[in-house]
Amino acid sequence: MSPEFVLNIAREGITTILLVSAPILGIGLAVGLMVSIFQATTQIQEPTLAFVPKIAAVLFALLIFGGWIMRVVTTFTLTLWENLGPM
Repeated sequence: MSPEFVLNIAREGITTILLVSAPILGIGLAVGLMVSIFQATTQIQEPTLAFVPKIAAVLFALLIFGGWIMRVVTTFTLTLWENLGPM
């Protein structure tokens, strides 16, 4: 097993992690920013107001992107298992 092969697998794993987590984190970030702007303009400093919409948005994003995330992770895992023989 060459160092280039290991680095290629590590790069593909990191790329897959970033690709899979980007939609969920992006939606959570956008909702958090909107809630923070709302709290700053209305001066409502309720901690639950910040968490509940973000949790709901992340769950909604998981419902929308869940199938795609599973396909990407499954494809990566199958590729990894197929390359296990040469390792």
